[in-house]
Amino acid sequence: MSSDPLVIFTPSGKRGNFPVGTPVLTAARQLGVDLDSVCGGRGICSKCQVTPSVGEFPKHGVTVSEDALSEWNAVEERYKSKRGLIDGRRLGCQATVQGDVVIDVPPESQVHKQVVRKRAEARDITMNPSTRLYYVEVEEPDMHKPSGDLQRLYEALKNQWDVDVQRVEMNILQDVQKVLRQGQWKVTVAVHLGDHLRRPKIMHVWPGFYEGTIYGLAVDLGSTTIAAHLCDLKSGEVIASSGLMNPQIRFGEDLMSRVSYSMMNEGGDKEMTRAVREGMNALFVQLAAEAGVDKALIVDAVFVCNPVMHHLFLGIDPFELGQAPFALATNESISLSAHELDLNIHPSARIYLLPCIAGHVGADAAAVALSEAPDKSEELVLVVDVGTNAEILLGNTDKVLACSSPTGPAFEGAQISSGQRAAPGAIEKVEINPETKEPRFRVIGSDIWSDEDGFSEAIATTGITGICGSGIIEVIAEMRIAGILDASGLIGSAEQTGSARCIADGRTNAYLLWDGSADGGPTITVTNPDIRAIQMAKAALYSGARLLMDKFGVDTVDRVTLAGAFGAHISAKHAMVLGMIPDCTIDKVTSAGNAAGTGARIALLNTDARREIEETVRKIEKIETAVEPRFQEHFVNASAIPNSVDPFPILESIVTLPSVSFNTGGDKEAAGGRRRRRRG
Repeated sequence: MSSDPLVIFTPSGKRGNFPVGTPVLTAARQLGVDLDSVCGGRGICSKCQVTPSVGEFPKHGVTVSEDALSEWNAVEERYKSKRGLIDGRRLGCQATVQGDVVIDVPPESQVHKQVVRKRAEARDITMNPSTRLYYVEVEEPDMHKPSGDLQRLYEALKNQWDVDVQRVEMNILQDVQKVLRQGQWKVTVAVHLGDHLRRPKIMHVWPGFYEGTIYGLAVDLGSTTIAAHLCDLKSGEVIASSGLMNPQIRFGEDLMSRVSYSMMNEGGDKEMTRAVREGMNALFVQLAAEAGVDKALIVDAVFVCNPVMHHLFLGIDPFELGQAPFALATNESISLSAHELDLNIHPSARIYLLPCIAGHVGADAAAVALSEAPDKSEELVLVVDVGTNAEILLGNTDKVLACSSPTGPAFEGAQISSGQRAAPGAIEKVEINPETKEPRFRVIGSDIWSDEDGFSEAIATTGITGICGSGIIEVIAEMRIAGILDASGLIGSAEQTGSARCIADGRTNAYLLWDGSADGGPTITVTNPDIRAIQMAKAALYSGARLLMDKFGVDTVDRVTLAGAFGAHISAKHAMVLGMIPDCTIDKVTSAGNAAGTGARIALLNTDARREIEETVRKIEKIETAVEPRFQEHFVNASAIPNSVDPFPILESIVTLPSVSFNTGGDKEAAGGRRRRRRG
C-alpha cells in the first residue's frame, strides 16, 4: 500500500499515488488525464486550470484537507492579477500535491471536449407556450381621468386581447413610463399567462411593434451531464442545443456520494448548489452565444431532474433522500422566478420544474412519461432511462409502475481501467471475430473501422484515447459471444481461449483491445474489475425492470424503449447479450434518445402538457427497490451474463453464446450457463 498521497481526478475518475511535491499537471499526464497545457508549465497559458475540492469523500475513501495542495504562489497571483482566475481555481503546473486530493478538470481545460449526446429529438409539439407577445395601443394620460400608466396598460391588454394581468416586477415598473412614451403609447408586451401556481404577469415591454421573438429553455439536469435546448417560443424551433458535465461530479459521481458529501461536510449542500447553478449559467451563456441571441430574451424555462439534483438545484439539503423513507421536500411541480435561483437570463423569467414521482423517481422520470406516454400504449412497454441513476417505467393503458435503480457511473466510462467520457478518440463500437478473437473498432470522430484503409489518417488529430460507455457494453458482449468471457464474467487465459490477446493481469486475465505503446499512445485493455463494474451496473438495471414485471404479473414485455443520452447509443443486441434488459424481439427494442429532454421541451412549448403530466404523475405507482426482498434475488441472478435463471429464448434464436467456464474448478455450468437458465 503506497504511503504517497492519493490524487483523484474528476470527471475521468482516474486516480494514482504520487510523491509529495508532484505538480498536478505531471500527475494528470502520468495518469492520462485530459488536462491541457501549451506553455510548458510556466504559468503563462492558463490552459491547465483545475478546481481542488476539500472535505470528506466517502465514495473515494479520502478526506481532503485545506493544505492538500501547495500554497498559492507568485506565478498564480501574477496570472490572476493580469488576466483573472475564477475563485477556487489553481494552475495545474504550479500547484503541487501535498496530501490526498480530489481535483476537477473543468471543460475548458480539457483538450478533447466532452461529447454530450443529448440532442433535441424531432417531435411534433402542439404550440401553446406560457409566455406570448401582445401588441397594444395604450390610452394616453388625461388630467380628467387620473390613472397610472401601468393601470392603463393593464386595461389595454384586457380590452384588446382579453388578457387579465395585474402583476409586474419592479424592473418593469421602473421602465414602463419611459417605454410607453418611446413607443408613442404603442407597445409590445411579453406576458406570462400564468397557471394554477401563478397569476398572469408582464415579463417585458418593448416600444412600438417588436418584430423579434422570445425564447425558452428546456433543461435536463442529470447527475453526470446538463443538457439544454434553446427554443423559439413563437415557432417552437430548437435554435441551439448544448451540454456540459455537471460540475457536481467532483463531489461524487453518483447521487448517494453527493448526499454523503452533504452529510459529512458542513455547508456541502450549499457548495453543490452553487456549483450546479454556476454550471447552468455557463451553459446558458454558451447557448446564447451559439444562437446569437441576447440572454435577456430568454423568458421561460422548464427543468427536469432526479430528486437529489432537484433538491440541490433548489438549495434544499438532500439529507432526507439519503435514508428511508426517502422523503421529498415536495413532490409537486414548482414555479419560480429566475432571480430566485440566481440564473442569469431575463430577471423575470419564469422557471417551471415538473413534479417528482417519489423519493428516488424524479421530474426526469415524469418528463420521460410525458414524452413516451406508456399510459397511452396498448402494448406493455418498458421504458428505461439509462444513466448514473436509471429510471424505469413499465406500463400500458391499464396502469404504469415506476422505480429507480442505482447503476452508478460505469456505463459512462468511469470505474473502467481504460474508460473515459464520450469524447473524440474514445472507442465507441467494437466487433470481435469469434474465430480469430481479433477485434475491430470505431472511435468517436470517425466512421472508419480500425481494420479499414484510411483509419490512421482519420484519427490522426484525436488518436485513440480510451473507451466510452457504449464501447464498454459492446466489447464485453462481443467477448461473451466470442468465448473470451464466460457467463460468470471471468476472462479466459490465452491457453483457454486460444488468443494471445488474453494476457495475465495479476490473478486474473485481461483482453488487449488496442496497444498504442509503440507510438507513445495508451494500451487499452478490458480487465476483470472492468467486467465486475459493468456486471454490477447492468444487474441493478435488469433487477429494477424485473421487479416491475413481477409487480405487473408478467414474465415478458411487448416493447422496450431505451432513453437517455447513453441509451440512444446502446446496441439492442449487445444490451441483451449482457442481460441489461429483458428478452425481447430485437426490432421491438428502440431508442427514444433524450426522452427527458424531449419531455421538458413539450412542457416548455405546451402548457396543457404541464397539467397533463401533473395528473399522470398522481396515477403512477412507485415501487421502492430498497425495501423489496426480490430485488436482491434478481440482482444476484442478473450478475451472470446474460442471466443465471431467467431464460432468453429470443436472444438464443439469433446469438449462440458459448457454454464455457474459466473457473479454476472447471464446472461448466457453475457460472450460470445456458443449461441452468433453461431449467429456470
